[in-house]
Amino acid sequence: MVRPTVHDIARHAGVSLATVDRVLNARPGVRKQTVARVEEAIRAIGYVRDQGAANLARRRVYRFAFLLPDGQSRFVGTILSALEEARESQLTDRVMLEVCHVPVHDPHALAATLVALGAGKVDGVAVMAPESPQVRDAVARLRRGGTPVVALVADQPQSDRDHFVGIDNDAAGRTAARLMGRFLPPSGGPVLVVASSIRARDSLERRFGFDSLIGTEFPAVHCLPTLEAHDDPQRMAAILQNAFAARSDIVGVYSLSTGNGALIDALREKGRLARLVVIAHELTPLTRAALLAGELDAIITQNTGHLVRSAIRVLQARCDGREILASQERIRIEIILRENLP
Repeated sequence: MVRPTVHDIARHAGVSLATVDRVLNARPGVRKQTVARVEEAIRAIGYVRDQGAANLARRRVYRFAFLLPDGQSRFVGTILSALEEARESQLTDRVMLEVCHVPVHDPHALAATLVALGAGKVDGVAVMAPESPQVRDAVARLRRGGTPVVALVADQPQSDRDHFVGIDNDAAGRTAARLMGRFLPPSGGPVLVVASSIRARDSLERRFGFDSLIGTEFPAVHCLPTLEAHDDPQRMAAILQNAFAARSDIVGVYSLSTGNGALIDALREKGRLARLVVIAHELTPLTRAALLAGELDAIITQNTGHLVRSAIRVLQARCDGREILASQERIRIEIILRENLP
């Protein structure tokens, strides 16, 4: 079947090609009655615009900024690698990607960076950061100025963001609980839960999901309060030492956040890894090595390449006024064991 063209629209509506072009690109100079006639012709003949071809004809270039936490996070490193791959492959689609490293624990600095991206400096923003009043206000300001914003990895549901690109973190927490309950003996026991910061929405939602399933299906497993290390290796070592001194019967550890290096180092130093069930998030070179060594039992992860590509597609769709294909942008929860390491 031959796809309808702009020539078919012009013939059906009884107008010139120039008029069709003005209507399709929302340019002024066309009477309302004529616009209505062209739009009716589009519906009648089933015309679907090739947005990629239209952008190429207009030499449209998309400029997208990715705001990522600064520091030495290995998970952020995997996102940077995925961005580099996307930067190379997206050039033919006229997409330019910029990375801004921001102090994620300083909401004022993060908000200032977001605001500075307004006024047409970029066409869209993807932000990976904890939700805060300052960030919510900055996102709302960008949106009022016509700049689409997506939340990446950690959602910003109370903000005016366009879309969330990431896994269902409540479901990820319940997945971790299922694994922990199955891996532990029927007698259960106390499980230590650690995080960089429980202020991060992804960590908070994972904790809620973990508790909800453990409490209903594995009553012999007792979840201890979340301990926060704030990305400080010395603090991680200290809180683990205190936790095991207070509870020598701990049988498992669940790491909510992506900073697993300090956790693994501290547990390894104390010689406890072989006696515990340890479940963590995100596949990085460090967690891969720990899984191969038998120091981690399972990793719950998400494909960072899919994350980056999805964020780009969503921002492009918003720029073009197109609907998002929800099934394409759904990020899957992946369970990695030593036996199925990619």
